[in-house]
Amino acid sequence: MNIDLTIVWAAIIFFAVFVYVVLDGFDLGIGILFPTLEVGQQRDTAMNSIAPLWDGNETWLVLGGGGMLAAFPLAYGVILSALYAPIVVMLLALIFRGVAFEFRWRDSAHRAAWDLAFSAGSFLAAMAQGVVLGALLQGVKVGGRAYAGGWWDWLTPFSLLTGVGVVLAYALIGATWLVLKTEGELQRQARRHAKRFGAATLAAIIVVSLATPFLTGNYFDRWLRYPNILLVAPVPLLVAIASYAFARSLQAGRELAPFLLTLFVFLLCFVGIGISIFPYVIPGAVTIWDAATERSSQVFLLVGTAVIVPLILAYTAWAYRVFRGKVTVDGYHS
Repeated sequence: MNIDLTIVWAAIIFFAVFVYVVLDGFDLGIGILFPTLEVGQQRDTAMNSIAPLWDGNETWLVLGGGGMLAAFPLAYGVILSALYAPIVVMLLALIFRGVAFEFRWRDSAHRAAWDLAFSAGSFLAAMAQGVVLGALLQGVKVGGRAYAGGWWDWLTPFSLLTGVGVVLAYALIGATWLVLKTEGELQRQARRHAKRFGAATLAAIIVVSLATPFLTGNYFDRWLRYPNILLVAPVPLLVAIASYAFARSLQAGRELAPFLLTLFVFLLCFVGIGISIFPYVIPGAVTIWDAATERSSQVFLLVGTAVIVPLILAYTAWAYRVFRGKVTVDGYHS
């Protein structure tokens, strides 16, 4: 049987990006929520909840970006050219945020400044990721095998809307992480944040979902034309059911369920994006087969990936198991 390795590689990159959004999303979310937390014990406890995990979470961003460069070099070149500004902002924000994360513990005299840098870096990284998503969905101009648009084509009301949506979603998953990992007043405050950002995230999902079909005729046909509408209807229906279950779980005082339900909604959003753009990697311009490298290279890369990805999954699972339970201001898990 001749397996289409292009689809296999598309699935690998989809998986890597989704895992990155899930894992790095909650620690970026904590950075977004940071200004709302009290200086001292609350901020230290929130920071300790992600201290052993945050840098490992970003491994998946490297895998997703590196995998696209290796497996879909044409798409990588076009996307980087089209979205150079927001991608650079994202990377600089992640770097600055990482520096602030370490220095706030070692330079207590300037901790307020490092806290601000941590929060600002988290917000800018999340906003930039959302803008990149929106810019890709609205389309990138391609001429021949290169980017044919302008420097500011990525900056539109729709891309800003998706940027705000991602910020809200990361704040939500950060709040549910704190509900899971903390106790006392911080947990109660995180639960209140989860309710607020849960409602705001659902509103953002609805607005983006209503706007997306009108970006291109292809999106409209995928989502609103009969009989396609019958095939895709389970996605928004499941989002509604999960959102209701999320609200009930918070009301019932659950700790794990709100986090898992948020992850499920994230997955449904990714499925929705896949429905909209597949088989394009650059919507309306470049398919995954157009962008793919030759088969021999795909095979070579797949051998290394088959070894590396299980190792990453193993050490990630081990780290989360070791640091399971609640976190205290001293960083100890029970």
